[in-house]
Formats: sequence, C-alpha cells, structure tokens
Amino acid sequence: MKSPSLSATAQSISSEMSALFGHRSAIQVILPSRGFASTSLALAGYKIKTHKGTAKRWTALASGLFKRGKVGKRHLNVTLTPERRQRLGGIAYANAWETRHLRKLLPYYKSA
Repeated sequence: MKSPSLSATAQSISSEMSALFGHRSAIQVILPSRGFASTSLALAGYKIKTHKGTAKRWTALASGLFKRGKVGKRHLNVTLTPERRQRLGGIAYANAWETRHLRKLLPYYKSA
C-alpha cells in the first residue's frame, strides 16, 4: 500500500485545523502575536502577563487614572533647593496616552 503524499497529508491536516479553529490557521493558534497585550485577548481566554516594573511604580485609582511617585529624590539631594525637594515629593498622574498604555501593561489592575 502506498503512503499518501505530503501535500495530501498537509491538506487533510489543514482542513481538520480549520474545522477546529475556524478562520484562524494552526500557526496563529499555536503562536499568538507578540504585540502588546490587550484586554480583548484576556476576554478571548488568553492569559496576559503583567509588566512587573510598571506594577511596582504605578497605582490604579478608583477614577480609572494612574498615579506614581516623582523621581529624583533618592540621593544627591544636598545640591537641591528645599522648594525643589518639596516638589519632588509630590504625586504625578498619568495623562491620556499614558493611561491607554498602562492599561495594556497592567491588564488585571483593578482600581483601588
């Protein structure tokens, strides 16, 4: 008995995969895109990794905004004026673009 050709086997596998996964090919199912994570992927059943560096620096607020501490007050503060040191002790809030970007980096962050 003669074994089926490679193209016939590939066609049968392709038809089985399309029956299982619909319009997506097997490559798309096995290897998802490497772009930024979005919540639509989470809703589709994929697990998305939280960007840990972002999670350590930003906090979600109940209003949907994000806040962080200002940088530049850890060391070498002797040369700074007291007013400058006081300003660096404040809170910085994310603007609209940063908020969209932070929602992708922190898909599971809920407001506090």
